[in-house]
Amino acid sequence: MMNASSPLKDVNPLSLTLATIAVAIGAIIVTTADSAPALVAVGLVVILLGILILLTLKMANQWERAVVLRLGRLDKIAGPGLFLIIPIVDQIAYWIDQRIQTTEFNAQQALSKDTVPVNIDAVIFWQVHDTERAALEIQDYRRAIAQVSETSLREMVGSSMLATLLAERTRGDELLREVIGRKIADWGISVISVEIRDIGVPAGLQDAMSRQAQAERERLARVALGQAEQEVAIKFVEAAEIYARSPAALQLRAMNIIYETTKEGGATILLPTSMVDAMNPGSVMALAQVAQAARPPQA
Repeated sequence: MMNASSPLKDVNPLSLTLATIAVAIGAIIVTTADSAPALVAVGLVVILLGILILLTLKMANQWERAVVLRLGRLDKIAGPGLFLIIPIVDQIAYWIDQRIQTTEFNAQQALSKDTVPVNIDAVIFWQVHDTERAALEIQDYRRAIAQVSETSLREMVGSSMLATLLAERTRGDELLREVIGRKIADWGISVISVEIRDIGVPAGLQDAMSRQAQAERERLARVALGQAEQEVAIKFVEAAEIYARSPAALQLRAMNIIYETTKEGGATILLPTSMVDAMNPGSVMALAQVAQAARPPQA
């Protein structure tokens, strides 16, 4: 995070402790000097040393960098750890946080390519990788990132169909990451990722889309049923052609049907005499006897 330097931020526990100890020792020396000029001078020097420690000894956390200006010009990027500055001459202009940070942004009532108003919420993960450029190239990069992200999101929505936004959300994330990253690269900031959290459409359009999806499912079901009937008809035609070329195969099929129907107890089959003669009565009777023998005994 980019923060302007403040007295509270510039004071760290170590320098405050050392300064307090030095001022306390100097005050004790002055009060116990008994009007001795040398001791009073020593006490004042110690007090001045404590004040200097408070003004010159600074500390940055591991994730922080301090932008130090000397007489208005960039002198150094200090941190992490302890560092010294010259009071009055040097100034800590900004403290910059180099951790990965997030910024939420949205596009309210943005029109898609097919003129559908949508509300989109997203979040961007970014990180400062060049502290000097982030401090010198732009005044408030956090606000600028939010504005660039929102503008890029609206541009993407305006150039995409609603169906594409809904079906290809991951592709939209990658597109936003590339576009936003290219725009803010000159500020010393890199985009880690962009994630679209929610895409909202009007309630009336949601109902229409639901009806369209239902109609599409019904269409697919009817198409599948028609294809199944077509495949069954093709198989029937192929079987008929096989039976036409081979009467013996037809007879075997008929015998199998008779066997399947007579193997269940209590079944009675009536066949025309001509049909029985055509199917070789000896074989049929043998099958019938086998089926009869397979029946369970009745109590």
